[in-house]
Amino acid sequence: MHKVKYIGGSLIILLAFWQIVTWLGGWNEALFPSPLGTVRGLGELLASGVLAADIRASLSRFALGYISAVVLAMALGLVLGWYKKIWNYLNPVAQVLRPVSPVAWLPFIVLFFGIGEMPALVIIFIAAFFPVLLATVAAVQGMEPVYLKVAKNFGIGQPQILGKIVFPAVFPRIATGLHLALGTAWVFLVAGEMAGAQSGLGFLIIDARNNLRADWLMAAILTIGILGLVLDGIVSYLEGQIYRRWGLTRRT
Repeated sequence: MHKVKYIGGSLIILLAFWQIVTWLGGWNEALFPSPLGTVRGLGELLASGVLAADIRASLSRFALGYISAVVLAMALGLVLGWYKKIWNYLNPVAQVLRPVSPVAWLPFIVLFFGIGEMPALVIIFIAAFFPVLLATVAAVQGMEPVYLKVAKNFGIGQPQILGKIVFPAVFPRIATGLHLALGTAWVFLVAGEMAGAQSGLGFLIIDARNNLRADWLMAAILTIGILGLVLDGIVSYLEGQIYRRWGLTRRT
């Protein structure tokens, strides 16, 4: 309840600041819509079914790109974190590639995969992959030795030790990377959908700009922000379920 109260209060402050800016700026509604004008535009998008279709398209792309990146990054991170000598060779490569914006790869992504669905999926994948990979490797390498002693006492050897002992032990630290990856991938989803996709919230932004519909544009921006908040809440919920199942203490 407290979290809902804080979110509601934040939204009220944001709307009030937005309305004050529109009053002081004196811009035409066609250039910078007021909250009420944006609500009307949002109503048009909802009534026509355009917004619902674009949300479905974006969420499906995001789920596929994010989940595939998370699964692969955690699996690789567990192995590379465990075998430190291999990671010592690959770490410089990861550190060189990690700071590069996924959008920078766009010309090559389009060259390899063409224009359409795949560029958005690849950009989401790249944006989510490195935060989870590096968080997983760091968590494994920083794991308390007591867990390995427990595994030895119970006669658990490789490769079962990674799944039964190491992964549950380091998951609280990996969860931080999951949240970071989600935010990063959701940001770059829009950029990916601008690379030739014919649906999705990124495409809606381009379409609203081309049709000089600032109210639709602002409605799309608000939708992206709200959905990002909801997605982070879903990840937090699933994280809590995993903690309860494994008897872990949630980090605050």
